[in-house]
Amino acid sequence: MSRRKVEFVETVLRDAHQSLMGTRLSYDDFKDSLELLDDAGYKALECWGGATFDACIRYLDEDPWERLRLIKSKLKNTKTQMLLRGQNLLGYKNYPDDVVRKFVELSIKNGIDVVRVFDALNDTRNLETSIKTVKEFGAEAQIAIAYTQSPVHSIDYYLDLTKDIIDMGADSIAIKDMSGILTPYDSYELVRRIKKFTDLDVEIHSHCTTGMAEMTYLKAIEAGVNIVDTAISPFSSGTSQPATEAIHFLLKEQGIESGLNVEVLEELADFYGKIKNKYLENGLMPTKVLGTNPKGLIYQVPGGMLSNLYLQLQGLNKLDLFEKVMEEIPKVRKDLGYPPLVTPMSQMVGTQSLFNIVTGQRYKMVPNEIKDYIKGKYGKSPVKIDEDFVRSIIGDANDIIVDRPANHLKDSYQEFKEEAKDFAKSEEDVLTYIMFPEEGKKFLLNRDK
Repeated sequence: MSRRKVEFVETVLRDAHQSLMGTRLSYDDFKDSLELLDDAGYKALECWGGATFDACIRYLDEDPWERLRLIKSKLKNTKTQMLLRGQNLLGYKNYPDDVVRKFVELSIKNGIDVVRVFDALNDTRNLETSIKTVKEFGAEAQIAIAYTQSPVHSIDYYLDLTKDIIDMGADSIAIKDMSGILTPYDSYELVRRIKKFTDLDVEIHSHCTTGMAEMTYLKAIEAGVNIVDTAISPFSSGTSQPATEAIHFLLKEQGIESGLNVEVLEELADFYGKIKNKYLENGLMPTKVLGTNPKGLIYQVPGGMLSNLYLQLQGLNKLDLFEKVMEEIPKVRKDLGYPPLVTPMSQMVGTQSLFNIVTGQRYKMVPNEIKDYIKGKYGKSPVKIDEDFVRSIIGDANDIIVDRPANHLKDSYQEFKEEAKDFAKSEEDVLTYIMFPEEGKKFLLNRDK
């Protein structure tokens, strides 16, 4: 009888450095580790999507498409994985279907093997076009549930959601806990009950922000999880994922195979230890993200959102209001129908909470994104928003969207292609411009110089 195996997805090339240092890990810094990463025995390397695209053109002066092609060219044994925000792609709003199709097609053609797709509201209508295109171009469609807690987000809610995403054609399922708030016993119950009705692989993704993640992984493994997201030790813990080596040894003690080569992991840890020291010394990796903050279990705020709010208040010379903003976040979230705090909802809820406290008057200032959310442009809120509250923000709006939001967006890829014809040399360039018009155009013009 063959031994049970739990596979690993390494996050150091995406979520680990996104969580710890604002996605500033450059290709030149990690390129010499790619063959080691390929020899380590991982199922996949999460290396693209999320904020990597934005950071490449905004801070690193790298072409994100070229970065992906270079990574892929060094991998002979290991799949590449990306994170995609459904109809939001990598931006902060919904894009028309033709843009979504083109982006997914070119992500796969440039080297992506596994596309993890999720929607910030768990509104499956926002996943339809992405999933269909991923499958059309032969990649693995991993569909993620965005985990959060509220009066409506029960285990039964997630089981129903999982059944829906299986029906949509998921090749595998991810439980995406962006704030580190999935507790060990809830993870056990959730994984155990999902495994009762599907043979699909279930992957768990969490963050160590609140101090729960390692225990949560342990219970998920006991319940039958198939894949874990971890980070090589120098880039683990704090607001990142549990350490790859530690979870490997945990499995070994249980007689479960990981497929990992410990000697290669030791070399990788040495390599990334030096990189970490460099970023600690130059201040790009702030030491405060390396700690644990159990208050996240109360406020449910992801690590990146915490550091952003801290920096915003610091810029306003109002750091004394930090705790009040934290206390306001759950109240705003309740007003807005309990959206999960994941991009772009986390930024929207955080900004509104900050405005409420800094102005001293709740909803005196309301960003357009919040108004658009209330109008249904992002999808369906988990709980129906109070009608009096809706009127107080957008008046008696008769144009609230109740069907799939993208039905109201006209195809625009060709229009953007025409706009970018003087500086976009490829379809990939056109998509860079569509995702981030201002920064993208600036990057593409500078690249050619």
